[in-house]
Amino acid sequence: MAIITPALLLALNTSIQKSFKDAYAQMTADPFWKKVATLVPSSTSSNTYGWLQDFPQLREWIGERVVKDMKAQGYEITNRLFESTLGVQRTAIEDDQFGHYSPIAASMGQTAAQHPDRLITDLMASGTSSLCYDGQNYFDTDHPVYANEDGTGTLSTAANYIDGVEPAWYLLDTRKILKPFIFQERTKPEMEMKMDPKSSDAVFDSDIYKWGIRYRCEAGFGFWQMALCSKQPLNTANFEAARKAMRKFSADGGRPLGIVPNMIVVNADNQSAAEDIFAVRSLPNGGDNKHYNKVEIVVDDWAA
Repeated sequence: MAIITPALLLALNTSIQKSFKDAYAQMTADPFWKKVATLVPSSTSSNTYGWLQDFPQLREWIGERVVKDMKAQGYEITNRLFESTLGVQRTAIEDDQFGHYSPIAASMGQTAAQHPDRLITDLMASGTSSLCYDGQNYFDTDHPVYANEDGTGTLSTAANYIDGVEPAWYLLDTRKILKPFIFQERTKPEMEMKMDPKSSDAVFDSDIYKWGIRYRCEAGFGFWQMALCSKQPLNTANFEAARKAMRKFSADGGRPLGIVPNMIVVNADNQSAAEDIFAVRSLPNGGDNKHYNKVEIVVDDWAA
């Protein structure tokens, strides 16, 4: 039977912290969210993205500079607070039965690392019913586009959503620094231990030592022009139509944005269809597949 001493608790905490950090580092090597979202550090409770109203472009410099003011109705992303808690029975420590808690801590590290993936997946799924910077749903059929560069003149609309009943698939242009989505991080995931039996209510009242993860972050929408959601069957014809629509997206004033989708995000239901279109070099009836490697296939394991 182990005697619980500060040295024993320190050793246990070191072991659990290491398991958490090692697993977190391993799972953050190549996450889904980094493929589709831009990391934006946050230093306050929320960030306001007024610049999203003006897709970055250059113009010929004739005369004075033309200064575009950031719109007052800037798009705001408010950080949320997330937690996860591990409880270790004091009796387990006394009885030397705490070895299995390191794998649990490692699992918590993996979960913390995958949390941004889940947030971005949920965000994408909510895009047909959640507003972005222009006051429309991120995936919508009537985003406003004005005839003049200053946002005045005749109004026309553009669609980055194709309705249907099939599982959603997404075409994205992720070639630029500013990707279609934003992952905003206020703090890194932190694991803390409440370990002093003299000051810990949990130990005194419940005979439990606690380790807790704390994480402040949120996901939000970037430029809608860089993404298109379709719920039509994933086939060659529907891919070509969606790709053509994205390549025609223009800014206010009619200037082309140079959008070229380079990635398709699918769930497990559409993985085989995507591979048939983009991962096969030759067609079943002979000849070359013109869509071979046209876009990168990314399977979102968190998507329904």
